[in-house]
Amino acid sequence: MQIGIHEAKTRLSKLIPAVLSGEEVIITKSGVPLVKLIPVQAPGGRRPLGIYADKIKFSKDFEAPLPDEIINDFWNKEGDHGLSS
Repeated sequence: MQIGIHEAKTRLSKLIPAVLSGEEVIITKSGVPLVKLIPVQAPGGRRPLGIYADKIKFSKDFEAPLPDEIINDFWNKEGDHGLSS
């Protein structure tokens, strides 16, 4: 279907479902075709890992709890977590 630009503005909410159902919609100005409405193709599937695919390896204990001495280094050596009462 071809539709004038002014009418397209007023009927946009009805044109979108038409395009999504496969209808071709061309917007014209003074009878001259300007643009065609087309549905956006959503990306599908999983994203690739990119340049680091198969280059990064995690150890089996990656998600294991940290030792107390490392946790204490985030606070202070005496185990005072900086929380005042």
